[in-house]
Amino acid sequence: MKRAILFSVAMVAALSAANAAHAACYADYKAKQNSPLRLHYGVIELPDTACNQRAAARAEIEQRIASDGWQLLNVMSMFGEDGLGERKDSAGAYFLRY
Repeated sequence: MKRAILFSVAMVAALSAANAAHAACYADYKAKQNSPLRLHYGVIELPDTACNQRAAARAEIEQRIASDGWQLLNVMSMFGEDGLGERKDSAGAYFLRY
């Protein structure tokens, strides 16, 4: 019985640690298209490999938005889930689009 309880406690701890390690991260950015000039502000979810690494985030965003002909101008900031709500209206159609 004690082993079953200890096993259960260990599993809960392991799952909690795994969820914390995979906390979502996001970036907001500005991009443009030419002919005619169009600009957009967007919010994008980043993979774990790009979290807290500005160069990796930039490369990831450039690759994703290029598929629709957008050129990245600036990675403005990187943030967690707590920053999504305040950016949703500003990003409009480009909120988590890519």
